[in-house]
Amino acid sequence: MKKIIILIYGILAYIIFLVSFVYAIGFVNTIWVPKGIDSGAEIDMMTSLLTNIGLLSLFAVQHSVMARPTFKNWWIKIIGKPAERSTYILLTSLALLLIFWKWQPMTDTIWTVENSVMEISIQVLYFIGWTIVLLSTFMISHFELFGLTQIVDNLKNKVTRFPSFQTNLFYGLVRHPIMLGFLIAFWATPTMTLGHLVFAIVTSTYILVAVKFLEEKDLEKALGKTYTDYQKKVPMLIPFTKLSKE
Repeated sequence: MKKIIILIYGILAYIIFLVSFVYAIGFVNTIWVPKGIDSGAEIDMMTSLLTNIGLLSLFAVQHSVMARPTFKNWWIKIIGKPAERSTYILLTSLALLLIFWKWQPMTDTIWTVENSVMEISIQVLYFIGWTIVLLSTFMISHFELFGLTQIVDNLKNKVTRFPSFQTNLFYGLVRHPIMLGFLIAFWATPTMTLGHLVFAIVTSTYILVAVKFLEEKDLEKALGKTYTDYQKKVPMLIPFTKLSKE
């Protein structure tokens, strides 16, 4: 019965992730969804700025702390290994949904593209960014990344193996294509409002800091020479630059 409960829990966590991911696509460019980054009544700028930075900071802390090996080793003792990844995905998704719910619009226009061809091109680039994010998860291990492999293995009385290091397709161009996709999506907009700019700057800063000083360090410790050799051959985020190491 416990394994069935964990299975249902993991599936629900994945469904909530899918909802938050799809909503994010509409939210960032204020398309298709009832409340986007520029939707709603405005309040005073300082309150909006502090609220929005606070929401993004809460997400950054949750996302970074729970991803660290030291925290995982402690958390597994409480939640159990099969449910650890699903719990991380669930709390990350809930943090995103909180951002979508409580985000305060700041609609002063920073720039706007009025040429219709350029506008369409930027919108296409926006969706390319999100496509890169999604496809990149399947180029490593999508179902392990989002906790489904662990809950199914648990049901089968199997121990989930640590995923093998892979450099498929996009991972042969950059070390972190998921983050590259996010950066493209967050900045590719024909109309950049102040609120969108705050979102793009804060999230981009978080991505750069987290990747460089947290994720890369964890991967170096976990994979050793395999990863340091990979760093020398493949750039971190900018394709075709082939920097020796950032």
